[in-house]
Amino acid sequence: MTTDVTIIGAGLGGLTLARVLHVHGVPATVYEAEPSPTARAQGGMLDIHDYNGQLAVRAAGLMDEFRSIILEGRQAMRILDREGNVRLDQPDDGTGGRPEAQRGDLRQMLLDSLPAGTVRWGRKASGVRPLGGGRHEVAFADGTTVATRLLVGADGAWSRVRPLLSDAVPEYTGMSFVETYLFDAETRHPAVAKTVGGGTMFVLGAGGGQIAAHREKGGTLHTYVILNKPLDWFADIDFARSGEAAARIAKEFDGWAPELTALITDGDTAPVLRPLYTLPLGHRWDRVPGATLVGDAAHLIPPNGEGANLAMLDGAELGAALAAHPDDVEAALFTYEQAMFARGAAVTEAETAFPVNPTEEDVISFFTRDEQPR
Repeated sequence: MTTDVTIIGAGLGGLTLARVLHVHGVPATVYEAEPSPTARAQGGMLDIHDYNGQLAVRAAGLMDEFRSIILEGRQAMRILDREGNVRLDQPDDGTGGRPEAQRGDLRQMLLDSLPAGTVRWGRKASGVRPLGGGRHEVAFADGTTVATRLLVGADGAWSRVRPLLSDAVPEYTGMSFVETYLFDAETRHPAVAKTVGGGTMFVLGAGGGQIAAHREKGGTLHTYVILNKPLDWFADIDFARSGEAAARIAKEFDGWAPELTALITDGDTAPVLRPLYTLPLGHRWDRVPGATLVGDAAHLIPPNGEGANLAMLDGAELGAALAAHPDDVEAALFTYEQAMFARGAAVTEAETAFPVNPTEEDVISFFTRDEQPR
């Protein structure tokens, strides 16, 4: 089978691309490894910025739908020290340009905006090969193949499409997150819920450990324990034994206020390890006919509040470029890539992950910035 536009990966970048193409009357097919839209949780909250992510939502014609999924009040920010003392308490007054929404709700909004059958579930790409003339063939784990005139890798950090364009391989940053959840926090964990507040909480640490938590919908507290440790350190922890794993992680925070360490030890789910990887600073490639990348496949960076926004803007701008050059795909890809390379490099250079021992000024600046990275 041959298609015109094939997108590998039904994340926010790939779906935004498919939606913008649909708005312009250009059909596309998205192939996704997950067996269904509900096969796994889609992560926590995302702040969608007025200078990139919201531009993509607008290009997709979905601003009304986006406004309906915003979680009011979640732009509130608290910064605490390890004793639980509040160092900054910034309420959400409704004027910020970074409204919060659940990643899963954003993804569903995009899925609902596409024609039935656009996304082919349970199709895990296992390899890609060029066919000549800008055409490529994608092989799937189920033994099927598809040939396409335009192939877009929206398949994240470990992209199967990236090797067509680049030899770059993600490298471990030296930092990992350990995720935990507390449910129905106001009733079951009231002291912790009070400490976290109404939006995002960050705790200043020392020695390479911090704690961040978000208040999500339904009274859920989603915690990211941030540890600067080598992968070998985590290999010695048996995360299948959730209680033991939580206790070992919490040991890194001995002496911290109990309402903070309870975010680790009282979790209602098993702790989940999320090692963080990155591509080389300023990652780019020479133009390869008939193929390109969006999102983490193109410019994987440590979490800094920009990744999902950049992925969505990548998808929107690629879709707009293809619609503007219907008879010259290579011109569209060149236009898109040059802008994307510059944008990704600017964000990567301006805003990387937290330093090992962030100062109070570092953290306040990071969480309260309200302008586009320069």
